[in-house]
Amino acid sequence: MNTRLKDLREDKDLTQAEISKLLNISQVAYSYYELNRRSVPIEILVKLADFYHTSVDYLLYRTEDSTPYPSNKK
Repeated sequence: MNTRLKDLREDKDLTQAEISKLLNISQVAYSYYELNRRSVPIEILVKLADFYHTSVDYLLYRTEDSTPYPSNKK
């Protein structure tokens, strides 16, 4: 997952510090996610998927389709 997270972040020209601020975590914690040194909690995966307009499955390499799932919010 580290490459996909890094690629998505870099595609938006964002720094690790900017993303970590959005997630309310330290930059070091976020860097561990990108380096695959720490597992990403589900809550963080959901926030990242929403932020990047993609699916958690895409972030986890379960699909190559980056299209987000339809929202079930009413």
